[in-house]
Amino acid sequence: MPNGDAAKSTPLASQPDPTENSLPRLRDTESGWDDITMANDFSSTSSGTESGPQSPLTPEGKRSPKGIRKFWGKIRRTQSGNFNTDAPGVAEFRRGGLRATAGPRLSRTRDPKGQKSDANAPFAQWSTERVCAWLEDFGLAQYVIFARQWVTSGHTLLTATPQDMEKELGIKHPLHRKKLVLAVKAINTKQEEKSALLDHIWVTRWLDDIGLPQYKDQFHESRVDGRMLQYLTVNDLLFLKVTSQLHHLSIKCAIHVLHVNKFNPHCLHRRPADESNLSPSEVVQWSNHRVMEWLRSVDLAEYAPNLRGSGVHGGLIILEPRFTGDTLAMLLNIPPQKTLLRRHLTTKFNALIGPEAEQEKREKMTSPAYTPLTTTAKVRPRKLGFSHFGNIRKKKFDESTDYICPMEPSDSVPDRVYGGYRGLSPLDAPEVDGLDQVGQIS
Repeated sequence: MPNGDAAKSTPLASQPDPTENSLPRLRDTESGWDDITMANDFSSTSSGTESGPQSPLTPEGKRSPKGIRKFWGKIRRTQSGNFNTDAPGVAEFRRGGLRATAGPRLSRTRDPKGQKSDANAPFAQWSTERVCAWLEDFGLAQYVIFARQWVTSGHTLLTATPQDMEKELGIKHPLHRKKLVLAVKAINTKQEEKSALLDHIWVTRWLDDIGLPQYKDQFHESRVDGRMLQYLTVNDLLFLKVTSQLHHLSIKCAIHVLHVNKFNPHCLHRRPADESNLSPSEVVQWSNHRVMEWLRSVDLAEYAPNLRGSGVHGGLIILEPRFTGDTLAMLLNIPPQKTLLRRHLTTKFNALIGPEAEQEKREKMTSPAYTPLTTTAKVRPRKLGFSHFGNIRKKKFDESTDYICPMEPSDSVPDRVYGGYRGLSPLDAPEVDGLDQVGQIS
C-alpha cells in the first residue's frame, strides 16, 4: 500500500513546523515590549507625568516597570548613587575637620587673648554668667536662677551680707549661706587655703574614713567642704543631726589631724603597713578601717565589725585623754564578765598608744572632774540667759565663732613624741570648751 502511505504522509509534511514559527513570534513579542517600555519612558520624561490609561498593558504589567523606574530614579537623585571618589573635595576630609553641615558652635573662632584676660580678671569684674558657672561648680547650682536676676558682676557678691544672700538669692539653708560667705571672704582677703581644694564629695569619703558614714547624707545635702570643716561649730554639728558627744569628739580630733597635716587629702592610712614598728605619730593617722584591721591582728576579729559607725579612728584614740581601753571595750560590746578578754585588749591598747599617751590618760582618770566617755551622752544647745537676748538679732545662727576645732599657731603646740598632736578633750583645753560653752552635755 505505498500509495496509501504517501497519502497519509502528505498532510503531515504540509503542516508548518511549530518550532520555526514560535521563535520569530517570541522575538516579535520581546521587541514589542521594548517598544512599549521605551515609549512609556519617553512620554513620561517629556510630559513630566507617568503613562496611565493610554498604555495597552495590563495593571500587573504596568506596576512592575513603574516600581523599577521609581527605584532607579531615587538612586539617581541621591548624592551617594553617583558619588565620585576622585572629586577634589574628598581629599580635604580628615579627622577633626569641620563638615559643611557643622553648626556654628563648631566653626566659631575663639579669641584666646580675650579668654586669657577674662580668666585673669579679678573676681569683682567677673560677668554674671561666670559667677553663675562658679556657683554651679561650687555645688550651689540651685541658686543660679536667682543669681542671674540679682548679680550684675562679682562685685555684687563681694559686697553682699549674709542677709542679702538670704533675701536676694533665696539661700535659706544656714550652711549653704555659711559656705558662700566663707568663700567670698577668702576671695576678699586673698587668702589661699589648702582646705579650699577639698570639695563636699571628698568630705563624704572622709566621713567614711573616720567611721561616721551615717552622717554622709546630711553633710552632702549641706555641701560641707574642706574649708567649712575649719569653721564648724557645735551648733553646725547639731544642725547636721550630730548629737552624740563621742561623735563630736571624733569629728574634732579628725579635723585636728587635718590641720596638722595641712589638709592633705591622703593623710589618713587605710591599709596596714609595718606592724612591727608602730609609733603614736603613725597611729594618729589611722582610719576607722585601719583600726579594725589592728583588732584582727590582735585576735579580736569577731568584735571588729562593731566599730562600724562608732567614730573610732586613730586621732580619737591618741588625742582624746578620756578614750581608754575600757572605752574601746565598751564600743566593741565586750561583756564586762569577760575579764580576761578585756585585760588582753587593754594590754594591746596601751602598747599601741605608747607610754606618754598612756600616762596622760591615767592622769585624766585620776582628776576630780573626770567623767568617762559613754555612747549615750548627748550634746544639746546652750540655754541662753537674759544677758544674751540682746545679741540674738546681732549674730545669726551661722555666724557663731565657737569653732569645734579652732586653728592654733604652730608655736603653741607642745613638743611631743607625736609632735603636732595633743589631747583635745574639752575638759583640758580651755580655748575649745565648745561642748561646755555652746552645748550642754546630758
